[in-house]
Amino acid sequence: MTMALLTAALLMGFFGSPHCLGMCGGIVAAFGLSMKNTSPAKKRGLIATYHLGRLLSYALLGLIAGLIGTAVLAPLMVGNSTPRILLGLVLVFVGLTMLGLPFLNKLERLGMRLWQALSPLRTKVFPLNTVPRALAAGLLWGFLPCGLVYGALLIAVVGHDPLTGAVLMFAFGLGTIPTLVATHETVNWVRHHIGRLRLRQLNGAIMMISGLAVVAVPMVMANMHGHMDHGQMNHEQMNHEQMNHEH
Repeated sequence: MTMALLTAALLMGFFGSPHCLGMCGGIVAAFGLSMKNTSPAKKRGLIATYHLGRLLSYALLGLIAGLIGTAVLAPLMVGNSTPRILLGLVLVFVGLTMLGLPFLNKLERLGMRLWQALSPLRTKVFPLNTVPRALAAGLLWGFLPCGLVYGALLIAVVGHDPLTGAVLMFAFGLGTIPTLVATHETVNWVRHHIGRLRLRQLNGAIMMISGLAVVAVPMVMANMHGHMDHGQMNHEQMNHEQMNHEH
């Protein structure tokens, strides 16, 4: 796992989180109403706890994605460039998703079935007045269907390593926290500036370019290296023939 991939997951979470406020914002509001009778200090602790639970759910999903990658993809990735090509293609795909193309809508609808199945458990965590309840609420929140999360999971799959998948998804979750813990005024400010400057689309374009570079640059370098080796061999052969002629 490279620092560039970790940074990509973190920025994906940060620039994508304002887009997800439609669903996650409602959950945050419900949690806030549930904690209205708690002291400010305890409320901060409960907020930190349910976000920790959400990040742990993401890490668990990343771990599972990494295991799938190990089981399914690893046999295809021995001694060839398949891992690099797959990673590049996934980065391009996720970049297109961040640009607004609805590739993962069907997957979101499938995830909604799981979310609805968890409804009886969700009702039991309210009110959020204890640490165990807040942690349980966060763990359940991590399973909320979201195309952005599924895109991050694709990156975890092509990492084809469980620990890498867990760390990448945890970093992705960290990127979403600033927006989701901000006040209403701050959220509107972040939403406005990210929307006005098109930072989400810019990040998607950067991911696309990075993916294309991951696929293409090593191929170009290998091709150039092959031409250089070929030219050097021809030069050495000419020198050898000249020496034979002089002899």
